[in-house]
Amino acid sequence: MKVKKLAHMLALIGAVAPFANDAMAQDAAPIQRIEITGSSIKRIAKEGALPIQVVSFDTIEKSGITSTEQLVRTLSANGTGADNMTSGNNVFGADADRVSGGASFASLRGLGPNSTLVLLNGRRIATHGASGKAVDLNSIPLGAIARVEILKDGASAIYGTDAVGGVMNFILRENYDGVEASASTNVTQQGGGQTRRLSLLAGKGKLADDGYNIMASVTYDKDDKLSSSDRKFVNGFQPARGLSPDTTGTPFATQLSGAGTALGTGFQVPGDSSTYLQANQLSLQGKCDSVSGMSQYQTGLWKDVTSPLRSKYSCAYDYGADYAISFPVERLNTIARGALQLNADHKLVFEGMYSRTKATAILTPVQIQTSLANKNAYPVGGAYYQDLSAFIPSFDKTKPIIYKWRATEWGDRTQENVTDSARLLIAAEGTFLGKWDYKAGLSRAESQTKTALTDGYGYTSKIYSALASGVINPWLAPGQSQTAEANSLIESTKFRGDFQHGKTTLTQLDGTVSGELLQLPAGALAIAAGFDLRREGYDFGQNVDATQVLLAPGNAALSNTSRDVRAIFTELLVPVTKDLELQLALRRDHYSVFGATTNPKVAFRYQPASTLLFRGSANKGFLAPSFTQLYSAQLSQELPNGIIDPIFCPTHPGDPAFCAIARQPYLTGGNSSLRPETSKQGTLGMVIEPVKGYSASLDFWAINVQDRILNRTPQVVLANAAALSANIIRNPDNTINYIQAGWINAAGLRTRGADLGLRGEGCCPATNGTPRWTALGPRASSSPRSRASSTRNWWATSTPATSTCAGSTTPAWAWRAATGAAC
Repeated sequence: MKVKKLAHMLALIGAVAPFANDAMAQDAAPIQRIEITGSSIKRIAKEGALPIQVVSFDTIEKSGITSTEQLVRTLSANGTGADNMTSGNNVFGADADRVSGGASFASLRGLGPNSTLVLLNGRRIATHGASGKAVDLNSIPLGAIARVEILKDGASAIYGTDAVGGVMNFILRENYDGVEASASTNVTQQGGGQTRRLSLLAGKGKLADDGYNIMASVTYDKDDKLSSSDRKFVNGFQPARGLSPDTTGTPFATQLSGAGTALGTGFQVPGDSSTYLQANQLSLQGKCDSVSGMSQYQTGLWKDVTSPLRSKYSCAYDYGADYAISFPVERLNTIARGALQLNADHKLVFEGMYSRTKATAILTPVQIQTSLANKNAYPVGGAYYQDLSAFIPSFDKTKPIIYKWRATEWGDRTQENVTDSARLLIAAEGTFLGKWDYKAGLSRAESQTKTALTDGYGYTSKIYSALASGVINPWLAPGQSQTAEANSLIESTKFRGDFQHGKTTLTQLDGTVSGELLQLPAGALAIAAGFDLRREGYDFGQNVDATQVLLAPGNAALSNTSRDVRAIFTELLVPVTKDLELQLALRRDHYSVFGATTNPKVAFRYQPASTLLFRGSANKGFLAPSFTQLYSAQLSQELPNGIIDPIFCPTHPGDPAFCAIARQPYLTGGNSSLRPETSKQGTLGMVIEPVKGYSASLDFWAINVQDRILNRTPQVVLANAAALSANIIRNPDNTINYIQAGWINAAGLRTRGADLGLRGEGCCPATNGTPRWTALGPRASSSPRSRASSTRNWWATSTPATSTCAGSTTPAWAWRAATGAAC
């Protein structure tokens, strides 16, 4: 394997910035001072006090990464969770964001998207238009990126209070002169999930020679759907491994008990004195697996979650096999950047960015539970009335049937999410008095999301009436299908059209001055000071009355709310000795909603030898709740059947009112009494470079969070019933009336870890600035969407020819032209 390829691979698992001591930096001419993520002071590029991972665009491209979401998945510092595009299309969940469908977020250290600050060229961009909680990674123009700098340490004292988990800073190419076009495709061996990309980058002018530079980039991506059914490894029924579905809502409906229904208040089977509450004919016959995706419910595995009185004679459905592993996405990203050199010391910078993401979210078909109260029970005398008298002696066929049904006939619930994001920036940068650097900028950013329902959803009243007609058969045997009349009736109940919309806005004015304050015996004392003024806005609404659509997604409306944030900050770089440097920072933010907070940071860099470096940091953080967490209205929902009351079930064994509760209601939503999260975090590590160009780093980190903001689900409330008894509202007979759930300040969080970084350098002969066609040939892809299947990316030349760096003569499927001075 060539050294350069090895370097690219190592960069993705935690590469660090070039390890150079001061003597090495002095050998380079000219010396260029740059601003590094995690500091506002320009300095010579070298390994610093903070753990920063740098991923270049060249590494991203050659790794087969086609989206910012895929890039973030490769970062070891990024936590797992429901922060990607597929998981965001939820219908329930622990911290469910029901309006993030089509969005993808970063979550450094697993603290959640709200705790990760995403920047473009060191400045903020608007958060996702619908959820409003964090920047949608789809809006980042990856085609114009020079590199990504990931600060894996809290930076509230530098960038703002929402940088608790860390910072991802996407750096655009600067002073680019030339034209570069590329096309690529990623085809999976087993089908599904194909990706395509077209990209054009053009630049003109050199600041030093021409006094200006203009750059523009356009990138178009299209990703195909990858279904769970396309991959054999997606199998939720493996009882030998303790894995089986926990749902009795099956495509072949399960009958339920209830007063006035065919099963009455419960039933017994011959030879068994227990009173059971639901039954599936296929289960009674031992034929659950005769319907695709169904299996016998594994009562033993789920006895502590779902009462055996409901599950023993029920089938289960592997709804996970109906999920979309990745769904259809189209992305258009454009960005333009211009720089005008006014004179030797001052320049103006203009940036314009626009992106559009169209994501088609695809969920499993709706699960319907009928009841006498909703007047949607299957009627006596209906053509498909299911008589279970042969299995259940007490079955009363003179009564209607209530049932639970995965209504596949309505089709997959399909949402079309279109997000438009834009930002305009004008900034000034330069030096004054020969040694002071400054920058100031004014920007306006917006993100707007519109959601339309295109299939699988319907008006509740129409669906209930259709079910009560008896025309629709919820017990289709293998090979059977609904009649034309039934299909027509189903179609007449559907809702299709614009459903909801959201918009976030960000107006920001910022400025920073930095330079050398005075000379100390060990070097110059450098200082930076600045201000940050922001107005953040959020608006969310629905185009129709969502309460009329069965199991409609979305949060309650939140109209035109905003808050102002004013901040001042300062930073010092103190050379204590020749080998020891301290970084001291302090920032004070004032929120119009929460008041003021002050957050300090201290870090050190100690380099006793040219091959060894020690570093560490300690800081405090402050995270304000999002608009949705604070102000969204409460929603009324229901839990699945069979919920157990952990307090009174032990004292009322076998009583369904406590041990097998039917459709328990709960409330969830915003909480205007939320307090901000506060945190303390730190790092301690070392970097060693035994051979020039090859280094390793090891950094230990720890984060303590107080007043953690979490979405308290009803399941969590019940699991902690003794501690959260005030959130369980009971009737006079101690049965549960409803559960109060929603956003709360939890006790706290402690998380620890270590980062290991390896880096190797290598290069190939320079091209001396001459245009070149590069043949990169086929490359195996590490794309997450194609796991367990072989894929290849083709990069390209105009004719089979040996490339400058790749040494390949592979014919091309795609084209990539570029100009540059070196590989």
